[in-house]
Amino acid sequence: MSLKNNNIWSDIDWPTIGIYFLLVALGWFNIYSAVYNEDQHEVFSFASRYGRQLIWIGASFVIILITLILDSKFYSAFSFPIYSVVILLLLAVLIFGVRVNGAKSWFVIGAIRIQPAEFAKFATSLALAKYLSQYNFKPEKIKFFLGFCLITFLPAVLILMQNDTGSALVFIIFFLVFFREGMPSVYLLVGFLAVTLFILSLLYEIPVVIIVLEFFGLLSFYLLRRELKWTFNAAIVIVVLNVIAWQISVRLFPELSLTYPLLVSLALSVLWYLTKIYKHKLKESYLLITILFASLMFTYSVDYVFNNVLDDHQQRRINHLLGIESDPYGAGYNVNQSKIAIGSGGAYGKGYLQGTQTKFKFVPEQSTDFIFCTVGEEWGFVGTSVVLLLFLLLMIRLVFLAERQKSVYSRVFGYAVTCIIFFHVAINVGMTIGLAPVIGIPLPFFSYGGSSLWGFTFLLFIFLKLDTNRNELVN
Repeated sequence: MSLKNNNIWSDIDWPTIGIYFLLVALGWFNIYSAVYNEDQHEVFSFASRYGRQLIWIGASFVIILITLILDSKFYSAFSFPIYSVVILLLLAVLIFGVRVNGAKSWFVIGAIRIQPAEFAKFATSLALAKYLSQYNFKPEKIKFFLGFCLITFLPAVLILMQNDTGSALVFIIFFLVFFREGMPSVYLLVGFLAVTLFILSLLYEIPVVIIVLEFFGLLSFYLLRRELKWTFNAAIVIVVLNVIAWQISVRLFPELSLTYPLLVSLALSVLWYLTKIYKHKLKESYLLITILFASLMFTYSVDYVFNNVLDDHQQRRINHLLGIESDPYGAGYNVNQSKIAIGSGGAYGKGYLQGTQTKFKFVPEQSTDFIFCTVGEEWGFVGTSVVLLLFLLLMIRLVFLAERQKSVYSRVFGYAVTCIIFFHVAINVGMTIGLAPVIGIPLPFFSYGGSSLWGFTFLLFIFLKLDTNRNELVN
């Protein structure tokens, strides 16, 4: 082995490392500001959050060194063992963990708290990189899709059982990684449909959702077959049957919900449609009918999930976001105060350590989930733009690095890192300005916490290590 290959710093991507250290430094300065107290302002006071964050940052340097020392092939060879260990930790925390803020997702060892969910992200990324890069992998085959779902959703379900919905939702983003590797677009379409149906089912009664599904079914049929006459005839049949069902419900059974007549109308429409499909051999239309009834079943499950899986505070936050209810002093308090803090910063901010919303603790969790408020209030529009630009540059750089990999394993892992960071930034910033529900996920490299910082450090520097061997096949 050449001397160059023995040097862990050879071929390392220094621009990415530079952005990493800049984000970590800016994060620490904002944590310091968020918890600053004039009576106790020593930088190295480990009784404070900014003092403890310095310890986590120092430990992350050790993580960087170990990650870069290990051979690239180590990560490929031990992808599934690492994944298995993290799964065991997720199981163990359900038994031996400590409940913090309603989530039983922490191990407490003295003054140190470890959250295995943060490490599940890079472990799942390793496992998926190994799985998607296997020989003769065919993304269009259902068995490979099911294998992908098993690897992705097993840690997500365990994290959901810990009552940590925010961390569990992050794993949805892995579908974008699979899409890059050739996943049929219909899976993304189904996912988009599921999200849309979830929102529609919360906003409207089931009869309205049924009518919307009928409309999209007709639109999909037209796009699939380009048969205007068939689509028009089907629309006439559905409208006529719906009107008849509505009149029967109003005149004969006024006490009966309109849902049931509409379901009968839909069933009759489908029976008529099936005769046409069979007669004219429109086999691909069977898929539309399957998706239609699956969507109806999903719609009925939304009520159960919303009322029995999500916590009360999560339900209130979603209702507040969708405008179903207004609760500025309850579920909407954090978001309202967050928007006030960010808006008060104006163009250039109030200045470092000068944020009044920060100093008087109007925004809860301001050094963790709502750290972006401190940036907005003290650094203004210019400061928030700089931070977002740094994240954008980091993600663009990671995509560039991922695309130059000769190894599928390295490329998949690179896209996993990029997608995870994108999801965290988009949702965290979105929830501070009222565009996303408050689900409690940290801003990468900014939010206070060792587990979060270490998890993202592992993610980023494992990929940077793989990139140093970008011209080699890592399988």
